[in-house]
Amino acid sequence: MTRVVRFDHYGGPEVLRIDDIVVPRPGAAEVRIVVKAIGLNRAESMFRRGQYLEAAQFPSRLGYEAAGVVESVGDQVSQFAIGDIVSLIPPSSIAQWGTYAELAVVPAAMLVKHPPTLSFAEASAVWMQYVTAWGALVHVARLQPGEFVLITAASSSVGLAAIQIANQVGAIPIAVSRTRSKREQLLAAGAAYAVASTDEDFVQQVEQITAGAGARVIFDPVGGPFLERLVDVATVGGIVLVYGALSPEPVLFPLFKVLGKSLALRGYLLHEISSQPALLEAAKAYVVAGLDAGTLRPIIAKTFAFEQIVEAHRYLEAGEQFGKVVVSLESGS
Repeated sequence: MTRVVRFDHYGGPEVLRIDDIVVPRPGAAEVRIVVKAIGLNRAESMFRRGQYLEAAQFPSRLGYEAAGVVESVGDQVSQFAIGDIVSLIPPSSIAQWGTYAELAVVPAAMLVKHPPTLSFAEASAVWMQYVTAWGALVHVARLQPGEFVLITAASSSVGLAAIQIANQVGAIPIAVSRTRSKREQLLAAGAAYAVASTDEDFVQQVEQITAGAGARVIFDPVGGPFLERLVDVATVGGIVLVYGALSPEPVLFPLFKVLGKSLALRGYLLHEISSQPALLEAAKAYVVAGLDAGTLRPIIAKTFAFEQIVEAHRYLEAGEQFGKVVVSLESGS
């Protein structure tokens, strides 16, 4: 028996509960890990509310990321052994391999032996953010040195990862947050500029920063009405990558502005990288090299105990964090 987090109907953080269940042995291509830390994602909050791409089958587990120690391996697994310290790249299902647990079965193909310089908390905060940002900025957009890249929700874990990757490339990251309250933190985290989306002169600020040219690459998890203002600050021939739907408001498609600027408006998900082995290996190599060099380093906003999963989700949904929200299962956490 092991403790896992489950929920039996959609709703707010309060629907989460900790149950004792039997966790099966790993399948042929799976690994069972003792979970030491869990990285939380807004996708899990949306899934819990019934607003995600995947539907829950109740009682449902959840969770995309974790770091821990290999406890047992499937018959076809040769690349991992009992005792290996590993972290998980988000697999294809948020529920099937739910990581909110003391013991979790996960696909071996999605595991990485992370650098020993990382704590379990840091390791649980790596793969969603860096693979998402790498795939969008490096693989899809082909971000170049000296180019402006506009990053919205910049204080999120993916936003901060995008800032770090932009700096690695030699691009110029413009960080966007709702208010000016996180400006100094964003600049300290590597943003070249930080602007507030709620300012009336948002477009004017970006035009001033870019000398009127705009940003060729825009990376946005929000959507909603603000998308039109992002189109306003895109350069001719630019690309707007939308990888989330944090705004509950309808998206008004600015057709004539997109046509007039010859823009590419593209939906993007991490799974288009993780579902292709060659791309996934390239992403792993890039991220591990950055972690080893210290140019990539996850930022932890706050750490909660496993028993505080409801409070952790409330904090996640408040949207005030700077970096990753982590749940730790290590003793003394």
